[in-house]
Amino acid sequence: MGDAVDLVLAQWRVERPDVDTSPVAVLGRVARLSRLVEREVKEFLAHFDLEPGEFEVLTALRRAGGEHGLTAGAFLDDALVTAGAITNRLDRMATKGLVRRVPDTEDRRVVRVRLTDEGRALVDSMLAAHMARCATVLEPLDPSSRETLADALRVLLERFE
Repeated sequence: MGDAVDLVLAQWRVERPDVDTSPVAVLGRVARLSRLVEREVKEFLAHFDLEPGEFEVLTALRRAGGEHGLTAGAFLDDALVTAGAITNRLDRMATKGLVRRVPDTEDRRVVRVRLTDEGRALVDSMLAAHMARCATVLEPLDPSSRETLADALRVLLERFE
């Protein structure tokens, strides 16, 4: 028994046995798993009328804690999207009443983004269910395998980040 990536690898072994396609065994699975998990996350977030990027903003603000908030630029570091995309995302979220923009008290050129009470309540109400769904994805792995996988993926991410 195998997965879709095993089939791809088998096909390449027949068609191009001269090329080392072994990286696909890892990277193909990471890419495929990413797409499948993203689909699951989108389905979950749709129940809350949220897009994944909006959820990322909510959780980043919630993790930051306090009333200080974050600048729009702070989201750029994590989101891997353009400043325009962040602006549009924040506009949608402000319209939904989830975030508000507030001038920085020390630098009038800076605008901070803060959770509204509604935004905080939403992220708090859905976080446990989201984490439970994430745990379900990892159920086939024992704790040691999860830790080994997390460590290996960290090494790869550190190389690119």
